[in-house]
Amino acid sequence: MIKIIEQDTERLIEEVIDIYPEKAKKERKKHLLSNDPECTSSTCQLKSNVKTIPGVMTSRGCAFAGSKGVVWGPIKDMVHISHGPVGCGQYSWWSRRNYYNGKTGIDTFVTMHITSDFQENDIVFGGDKKLEQLCREIKEMFPLAKGITIQCECPVGLIGDDIESVARKMTKELGIPVIPVRCEGFRGISQSLGHHIANDSIRDWVLGKVKGTLEEETPYDVLILGDYNIGGEAWSSRKILEEMGLRVIAQIPGDCTLNELTMLPRPKLILVHCYRSTNYIARYLEENFGIPWIEYNFFGPTKIYESMRKIAKHFDEKIMEKTEKVIEKYKPLMDKVIEYYRPRLEGKKVMLYVGGLRPRHIVGAYEDLGMVVIATGYEFGHRDDYERTFPLMPKNSLIYDDPSHYELEKFTENLKPDLVGSGIKEKYVYHKMGIPFRQMHSWDYSGPYHGFDGFPVFARDMDMAVNNPSWKLIRRKRK
Repeated sequence: MIKIIEQDTERLIEEVIDIYPEKAKKERKKHLLSNDPECTSSTCQLKSNVKTIPGVMTSRGCAFAGSKGVVWGPIKDMVHISHGPVGCGQYSWWSRRNYYNGKTGIDTFVTMHITSDFQENDIVFGGDKKLEQLCREIKEMFPLAKGITIQCECPVGLIGDDIESVARKMTKELGIPVIPVRCEGFRGISQSLGHHIANDSIRDWVLGKVKGTLEEETPYDVLILGDYNIGGEAWSSRKILEEMGLRVIAQIPGDCTLNELTMLPRPKLILVHCYRSTNYIARYLEENFGIPWIEYNFFGPTKIYESMRKIAKHFDEKIMEKTEKVIEKYKPLMDKVIEYYRPRLEGKKVMLYVGGLRPRHIVGAYEDLGMVVIATGYEFGHRDDYERTFPLMPKNSLIYDDPSHYELEKFTENLKPDLVGSGIKEKYVYHKMGIPFRQMHSWDYSGPYHGFDGFPVFARDMDMAVNNPSWKLIRRKRK
C-alpha cells in the first residue's frame, strides 16, 4: 500500500459539511470518515445503507435498476420485460453495457427494450391482461427465447397486480419459464435491495424448477458469479482460470444463458467478483448445497497474482503448479506495462466514487501504476463493503458514503486529485471543472480492465486521461 497521504481529513470533513443545517450536518458526518487501515466496524463507525436525506442530491439508483439493469438484464437468452411505464425501462436499457455472444433479436436479447408501456387505463384497471398478451407476443416473435422475466416498475406494486399468478399461468401455457421479480423502484433505499430481490427470485423460480444440462462434472469445475462482462471482463477472467487448469461451467450473469444459471449448484467452487450484488445467492448455495465461495480481484497484476494463488489453494498441487506457470508466463508482459506507464503516472492522486465492488477492487491496479487513491466511497455500500475497504486504503484517506454532488465538488476542490473515477452523473461536472475523468461504471466504453488482457488497457486509459494536453486549455475554477 502507498502511504503518502498527509491531508487533514477530519478538518476537511468539518469544513465541507459546515454549510448544512445542524440536523443534516450531524447526520452527514456519520457517513464521512478519515481512514485508518486497521479500522473495524467497532472502531470506525461509518453509517451506510440508510435513506438519503431528502433534499440532498444522491447518485443512487432504485431497486428496479438493481434487478433489471444489473442482475437479470445480462442473462442473454431470456426476454426481460420492463413492466410499467416506458421511461424506466428505456433508462435501464441504454445506461448499461454487457457484452455477449449471439444474434440480437434471434437468440439473444440483452440490448432490446421490451416494455408493457403502462398507460392510464392500466393504472386504473390493472395490467395483468396486458402482461399476459405481451408474454404471448414475445413467444411468437422470439421463438428461440428460453424464458421471460417480469421486472416490475413502481406502479405495478402500487396498484397491486398479481404478477406471480400471471407468471404461473404463462409458464404453463407457453412452455418456458416466466419469472416474476418484485423489484419495484420504491422498495428499499437504493439499487442494493434490487440485487437482493433478483438473487431471491433466482433461488425461488430457477433453482430446482428449471431443468438444466451439464453433461459431466469434473473436480475442477468453477463458476464465475457477479461479473457483468461490461467490457469483456468475464471473458478475460475465464481465460486465466482455464489456463490454470480449471473448467468454468458458467459465468453469471455476463454473457450468460438460462441453462448456465441452472448450474449455480454444480461447481466445486464459486468465484464471486461483485460481492455486493451476488453474495446473497452465494451464501444460500454454501448453506444449502455446501459449495464454498471466495471473492477474487483481477484488477491489476498484484491482485491478479494474489487471487490466482488463493483460488489454486482450493484445488490440488497440479492446479497450483499450473497457476505458477501462468503467472510466470504473463509477468514479463505486466512488468513491461508498468515499466512504461508508471513513470508517467507516479504519484498522481485519484479520487473514486463508484458502485458495486470498484471503490475497493480497483485500488490495487492504481497502486501498481504508482498512483495513490486519496478518497473513495460507495453509492449503495453496506457495512461489510466498508470493512473490506478500510485495509486497502492509505491512512488519512477520505472515505464517504452516498455523498451529494455538493460534497464531491467541495472535496475535489480541496484534495485536488489528478484523476477522478466515477459515474455518468458526475462525468461532465468534472469535465467542466477541468479535471481528468474516467467513467468507471462502464470504463468510458473502453475495456476490458480485468485480467492480463485488461491491465494494459486500464493503464493506457488512465495515462490517456491524466496526460491529455487538452486539460490545459480549460479555464479552471479551483481553490
